[in-house]
Amino acid sequence: MADSIPLNPVRKNSRKTAYYNAGRPTRYQIEDESSNLDEMPLMMSEEAFENDESDYQTLPRARGSQRTGLGWFLCGGWKVLCTSCCECLVHTCRRKKELKVRTVWLGHPEKCEEKYPKNAIKNQKYNIVTFVPGVLYQQFKFFLNLYFLVVACSQFVPSLKIGYLYTYWAPLGFVLAVTMVREAVDEVRRCRRDKEMNSQLYSKLTVRGKVQVKSSDIQITMKSKQTGLMYDLCPQEDCDPPIHESLSIENTLWASTVVASGTVIGVVIYTGKEMRSVLNTSQSKNKVGLLDLELNRLTKALFLAQVVLSVVMVTLQGFLGPWFRNLFRFVVLFSYIIPISLRVNLDMGKSAYGWMIMKDENIPGTVVRTSTIPEELGRLVYLLTDKTGTLTQNEMVFKRLHLGTVSYGMDTMDEIQSHIIQSYAQVSSVQSNGNSASSTPSCKSQPPAPKVRKSVSSRIHEAVKAIALCHNVTPVYESCVNGASTEPESTEADQDFSDDNRTYQASSPDDVALVRWTESVGLTLVNRDLTSLQLKTPAGHILTYYILQIFPFTSESKRMGIIVREEATGDITFYMKGADVAMASIVQYNDWLEEECGNMAREGLRTLVVAKKSLTEEQYQDFESRYNQAKLSIHDRALKVAAVVESLEREMELLCLTGVEDQLQADVRPTLELLRNAGIKIWMLTGDKLETATCIAKSSHLVSRNQDIHVFKPVSNRGEAHLELNAFRRKHDCALVISGDSLEVCLRYYEHEFVELACQCPAVVCCRCSPTQKAQIVRLLQQHTDNRTCAIGDGGNDVSMIQAADCGIGIEGKEGKQASLAADFSITQFKHIGRLLMVHGRNSYKRSAALGQFVMHRGMIISTMQAVFSSIFYFASVPLYQGFLMVGYATIYTMFPVFSLVLDQDVKPEMALLYPELYKDLTKGRSLSFKTFLIWVLISVYQGGILMYGALVLFDQEFVHVVAISFTALILTELLMVALTVRTWHWLMVVAELISLGCYLASLAFLNEYFDLSFITTWVFLWKVCVITLVSCLPLYIIKYLKRKFSPPSYSKLSS
Repeated sequence: MADSIPLNPVRKNSRKTAYYNAGRPTRYQIEDESSNLDEMPLMMSEEAFENDESDYQTLPRARGSQRTGLGWFLCGGWKVLCTSCCECLVHTCRRKKELKVRTVWLGHPEKCEEKYPKNAIKNQKYNIVTFVPGVLYQQFKFFLNLYFLVVACSQFVPSLKIGYLYTYWAPLGFVLAVTMVREAVDEVRRCRRDKEMNSQLYSKLTVRGKVQVKSSDIQITMKSKQTGLMYDLCPQEDCDPPIHESLSIENTLWASTVVASGTVIGVVIYTGKEMRSVLNTSQSKNKVGLLDLELNRLTKALFLAQVVLSVVMVTLQGFLGPWFRNLFRFVVLFSYIIPISLRVNLDMGKSAYGWMIMKDENIPGTVVRTSTIPEELGRLVYLLTDKTGTLTQNEMVFKRLHLGTVSYGMDTMDEIQSHIIQSYAQVSSVQSNGNSASSTPSCKSQPPAPKVRKSVSSRIHEAVKAIALCHNVTPVYESCVNGASTEPESTEADQDFSDDNRTYQASSPDDVALVRWTESVGLTLVNRDLTSLQLKTPAGHILTYYILQIFPFTSESKRMGIIVREEATGDITFYMKGADVAMASIVQYNDWLEEECGNMAREGLRTLVVAKKSLTEEQYQDFESRYNQAKLSIHDRALKVAAVVESLEREMELLCLTGVEDQLQADVRPTLELLRNAGIKIWMLTGDKLETATCIAKSSHLVSRNQDIHVFKPVSNRGEAHLELNAFRRKHDCALVISGDSLEVCLRYYEHEFVELACQCPAVVCCRCSPTQKAQIVRLLQQHTDNRTCAIGDGGNDVSMIQAADCGIGIEGKEGKQASLAADFSITQFKHIGRLLMVHGRNSYKRSAALGQFVMHRGMIISTMQAVFSSIFYFASVPLYQGFLMVGYATIYTMFPVFSLVLDQDVKPEMALLYPELYKDLTKGRSLSFKTFLIWVLISVYQGGILMYGALVLFDQEFVHVVAISFTALILTELLMVALTVRTWHWLMVVAELISLGCYLASLAFLNEYFDLSFITTWVFLWKVCVITLVSCLPLYIIKYLKRKFSPPSYSKLSS
């Protein structure tokens, strides 16, 4: 149900909501009848409060009553019509395939009438046909590149031509070539990763024998032998029907399934994009960084300034002659105010940041899969993380056993072991005496003896035996012949049943931890099949128990049970374990269970309550007949089966309370604290139950120990959601824990209000979330907060969330590489995210901000000089510098020093990790804003004016001297400005400065077309250039010194 309900804002996008409601009815379309919501004020706007549920139902009709006509069309109606047509076209193209009954022909593939998708994982954005158009579209959708394309095309018009064609087309072609090469490299890497995943082979059974095929989701049709048990690592399904029964969704083996024992013969039902893991993911999209959007806005402002400047020039010219042509010529003449090198510098910088991240020895194994958004790592406000495998290792360790009057921890497990050895020694002696009297045990157990107070030893014996029997664990022994592994079809005689060769498989890691613990204290599970299981006592005796019934764990019941018959005595016992909320009403009255569960939960332990009930033969036979009859019911089968089982779950004897810890990933606690201090809000989205999620939130210190937790009560309608939101609003500085179902209802009616309240919480935990819900939560935060989001996960169910976030991070874990392959960045451990954000994210953003603004300064200063030149020489639309001078200025003369800013850093990495508060300033965007942009504009105007006026004042006779003096001073000014901008010098920066200066001096010998070589070799040329350069740069150096002295930035205080 969670996957099918869209989380769309009621008030902001009524069109989409109406479409969903019209297409399929939901349980939310039933109006709440008995809730006078106006008497329960909720903190919201007046407009939102007036929009009650009845308004929601009439939204589609209200839309139809809008006015139409020519006035409506001209005032925005055309936009509505275009949007509607586009949505209709997209809906038609993306129309879901109609689901039909699927017939699989075994051994006769030619009879299959329908074509099915190829079974392959695909994370690529383009193919051979769409690569070039797709990349060109992604580039020219930005105003910057589109502008230069128009300017370059205008040079084919003779009356608009200014300078040489190559001065416009060569830079544009170079930018597009660099972009295409970078995208091609990323695509090749994705293709190789997909090919690696798609090359995993499985055995296919054919008429000619076995052949190797690629992996796919399979459907059980029969088993190779009776003991073929299957366990799914994600959903807890019972995959074990006899061959003659009809098959259903419960018999499907999903991806990441482990065959615990035996082999499985299956039929491929769903492949490729129809698999569950693929359906849970969205199409990969081209992510655009916030910095790129900000720079795009600044280029639009520069274009506006360029047009205004051109209009001013034409106006001062007096609109003489063909003024419109002159206006366009001025626009082209001032086109360098928007530098085309901005895009290529930023793209090359992004590639450099990615290379630095992957070469960082402190975060080994990190891979940058999307090289276009490294700056996003420095702008994050929300981190949405998975739990299992991301914050935790998904490895459970048994920590505590509580019997009511006594508690055992890790340091007292030897006492339990001694009690088990002693109790089973007594049992074996009694059984040996009994066997001498009667060789066959009685099949009919005696009525239970009257209650007597049991000793601690007997209580430990009962508790450990219950834990060793009540589970769905299967011991697995690897087949070995002469030390080498063989095929599973090898006989049992070839298998090694020693303790060293035994591993345990189960759908729940908690069960595995419990069984391993019983093995450590002396009671070992050695074998299990469909009908029995065997335990080995400390003395080496084998105890056999016949499995009569199994009641698997479900999210609704929150418990599992098993009925077994002991072979030696014939006693029938019903064992059950489950969550304390489910078991509290089932076990006999006690005064310690609730308190001890709370104590263990505060320690971050996952608790399970274990109980038992002894049954006579008559009681079990009566239950079995009623149970079988309920399973054959046609109507309300599930309810009738549950009712029969619940008839047994009464007055059960409470045996013990267990505490299991899900081991956290290395350094999770300090990493989460680091992120919180950096101003990042952390939301944990998990599919686990509420109690487990709350435990991990506490143990990982996602929620501090002294912080209150508000558990959002289950709600199913608007009235309940209103009341619960009111209760939540009264809480202050508390973490929120909410289930997926309640989240849907809140977002259905109070989307804006809920998100506003949740964003004020220091931490949010969403449990029982589907993969689709995780992605919807990410999109909600993006829509309502306009802040950058990051999603991190390790499994296939996290791919949708990772792809929806502004920045997706995948962890290579036990659940495979699907999340890692679909993410923008891949890491090996959660703790690496601290350095990835605090060091690399911070540096990438600050470097790109400085680089982008400096490249724009480089264009604005030469445009200022052009404006001064044109205004002095009768507003003529004649270029100041032509040909190679303009190309060389943006490339070999200044490119290397400017690009060396990607090596700059304000503080050392150790300092950035020690003071994560430095990261908090980045989210405000102060490194690149309209304020900093205006400062660079003023600097450019000042320096451009000084360089041009100084050259005009100091030149002697010929105009060519003006060009030589001003251009040389311009190059020296740019090199000095790079030195002024640098905060930490790197040896490559010095090399870049010297190489650029050397290239310019060496090229003077070949620039006789532009310079007078006899003039530039005189002392007069030299002192004039030095004076102009000094006047343009010295005041800025003085201002920087004074600012650093009296108002130093925060990072300079730390570095000093």
